Amino acid sequence: MSISVTIKSVQDIMRQDAGVDGDAQRISQLVWMLFLKVFDSKEKEWDALSDDYKYIIPGGLRWSDWAENDEGITGDELLDFVNNILFKTFKDWQLTEKSDPKTLLVKSLFEDSYNYMKSGTLMRSVINKLNEIDFDKVSDRHLFNDIYENILKDLQSAGNSGEYYTPRAVTQFMVDMVNPQLGEQVLDFACGTGGFLVCALEHLRKQVKNIEDEAKLQTAILGVEKKPLPHMLCTTNMILHNIDNPQIKHDNSLSYPVKDIKVKDKVDIILTNPPFGGIEEDGIQDNFPTQFKTKETADLFLILLMYRLKQTGRAAIVLPDGFLFGEGVKTAIKEKLLSEFNLHTIVRLPNGVFAPYTGINTNLLFLERGRTEEIWFYEHQLPIGYKNYTKTKPIKIDEFDAEKAWWNDRKETECAWKVTIEEIKVRNYNLDFKNPATQIENEIQSPHKIIKKTAKCLLRSTQILNEIEEMLK
Repeated sequence: MSISVTIKSVQDIMRQDAGVDGDAQRISQLVWMLFLKVFDSKEKEWDALSDDYKYIIPGGLRWSDWAENDEGITGDELLDFVNNILFKTFKDWQLTEKSDPKTLLVKSLFEDSYNYMKSGTLMRSVINKLNEIDFDKVSDRHLFNDIYENILKDLQSAGNSGEYYTPRAVTQFMVDMVNPQLGEQVLDFACGTGGFLVCALEHLRKQVKNIEDEAKLQTAILGVEKKPLPHMLCTTNMILHNIDNPQIKHDNSLSYPVKDIKVKDKVDIILTNPPFGGIEEDGIQDNFPTQFKTKETADLFLILLMYRLKQTGRAAIVLPDGFLFGEGVKTAIKEKLLSEFNLHTIVRLPNGVFAPYTGINTNLLFLERGRTEEIWFYEHQLPIGYKNYTKTKPIKIDEFDAEKAWWNDRKETECAWKVTIEEIKVRNYNLDFKNPATQIENEIQSPHKIIKKTAKCLLRSTQILNEIEEMLK
């Protein structure tokens, strides 16, 4: 039986429980259980590799102690254990800055988690189903992506799902083009369930040759996510990808004054798809310089990116069309961006890439420290026969082969064109440049040309009618 079928069965069981209301609570319930199961599997692995390993989760609370035996505690006894011992212990843990980082991780994950189930019998059925997944087996561990896809699909109906998910093809393309190298730190400060971070991790893992490289990899990935559910999903996925102590903070990246960012806080690479269309609370704006104060979340994240990137840094970010042509504060942001960074490429995506979360047209911006002298635009082409992407016809990674082939040997084509900084300044930093090849086709013709064309069509129509009349005779 596939993992996705197992997870569907789990959710069907949860639907029978009076305490679990809606997809969001079902997913939240599922995720803390999965985390405990995964973490227990990893602790056994760490114990086997070390002579003096001290378990993070106390005896009696580990998944294998109370959940692994299908004939274990159930009903009211199980409910009482989960509510009054398991959760109480995690939430009441008295920890300090000097505590083991893994202990701090477990506590932070359970601070915002809850047991919604009210039936201990149904909970036992859920646990027994989850026990069908064996995270000690490499094959099942790799199949965690199945679980991920299932959970992300359910998040669609749980609301606000667009905040959590970037299509895999988009994250893969952005990571490939930015090309992180071992020894560099990669940050996503609005990481959701960790799509960019997992992609970057897989990219870096191919470069690992020895123990020293593995040690670099363990500290290469940094994430921040303010919502508890995607934060827990991201952390669990990192552990399953053999990151022993995931550096995924449960926090709002915008909550700190940018002027306080020190050299040690800066990173080599930023890859992100910040939530756009969102509006931040009033106090958040005060963390940014006066000329950049705005409530638009995506704009604030772009400003933060500029402050968090090292002098040798590079980045890729997903932004909506509104940023390109926006005025006011957006103009001030673009002016700073182009004077302090080389915004060398903008890939313009067609409609529906982020379906069904949003229909807003989006762009991939690639930049590095320096100054912008010119920007290359590339208009991503829909596959033949497509009018736009949809939930059932999503974008695929091989569709970016055209961009990849063009990337290192840039020429103007029907899909690619460049504009100079002078052209941008003349337009007051409006970056909404359309494809000139398409514009020539669609340019408005003079009335004289239209009359001439129409007369030609009418003449041909008359000829055809005359021919038909002759045939009928």
